[in-house]
Amino acid sequence: MAEHQLTEEYVRRVAHLSRLALSDAEVAALRGEVSGVLGLFERLRGLDVSGVEGLPRDGVVDRSALADDVPGPVLGVDVLMRMAPDAQPPFIGVPKVLGDGGGA
Repeated sequence: MAEHQLTEEYVRRVAHLSRLALSDAEVAALRGEVSGVLGLFERLRGLDVSGVEGLPRDGVVDRSALADDVPGPVLGVDVLMRMAPDAQPPFIGVPKVLGDGGGA
């Protein structure tokens, strides 16, 4: 089985898209760690699971442990405007997160 080797350029690109600032040492360390994880996925992909029966969807989660989805109290517009870092009533300015926006 060939070990996965990611380039440092690829790790830097993923870090940029994730808005992570990584040092050269962190890029090198993550490159090795992510390559190892991808190698584990390759090993899992190669397993023969033809005789393994899957779990039913209803048996995966104990539905009785989940609370009903009931709306809670709503904040007023004036409270939200005071909390917002860039309030331009009645709007709230947010950083661009898609494309090459420098936000978040």
